[in-house]
Amino acid sequence: MSRHEQTHVMQHTLPLREQLRQSLRGSLAEHARLMRALHPLDAPPTGEGWNRSELSDLLPPGPPVEAAVLAGIIPREGGAQVLLTRRTDTLRHHGGQVGFPGGRMEADDRDAVAAAIRESDEEIALKHDQVHVLGYLDPFVTITGYRVMPVVAVIDPAFVAVPQPDEVAEVFEVPLSYLMEPANLHQVEIDHRGRIRHVLEYGWPGQRIWGATAAILYNLRRRLEQTE
Repeated sequence: MSRHEQTHVMQHTLPLREQLRQSLRGSLAEHARLMRALHPLDAPPTGEGWNRSELSDLLPPGPPVEAAVLAGIIPREGGAQVLLTRRTDTLRHHGGQVGFPGGRMEADDRDAVAAAIRESDEEIALKHDQVHVLGYLDPFVTITGYRVMPVVAVIDPAFVAVPQPDEVAEVFEVPLSYLMEPANLHQVEIDHRGRIRHVLEYGWPGQRIWGATAAILYNLRRRLEQTE
């Protein structure tokens, strides 16, 4: 480790992790439990996606498109918050929908972490030195044929989002405690090409948090619940 890297760890990473510990204290996602629940950075999860069997007759032909999202946790004095974005209504795909920053992996992305951070920078101006990556959740397959790797990270609470107006209409935070409460997650019916599907949805005031984003948060909760 270079002297610059050592300085960054001492002055930024360690204080940020301590802030995260304090903000998670007493919650389902208590820091030690959270770290045990995540796949470690040196062992990314494999497989086609934990939900693939539910979509086997609906997915487009061919291999999935690899993608990554940043599931960012911001330590606040009042408790940990999850950073989410609402996409602009004019986008061709997923316009107006709530999600994590992220997108398709590019050829020059070293891995899912690099892709998630690059996309977060492009969408909301989140720089790599404002993020400390913790680990992975299970990959998730979308009905549009993407295999999404969720990268869980802690975000510097001093970060101020600058939305890219062509892609992001709004950046907001939701308490992690709310998202980890089973009573706040509901199953709803939608019509997809003439077929009824059941998807997950949170009833957060003013925002519709549903579909892949709700499913990724559900995967986090289930992994935490199953961790000693």
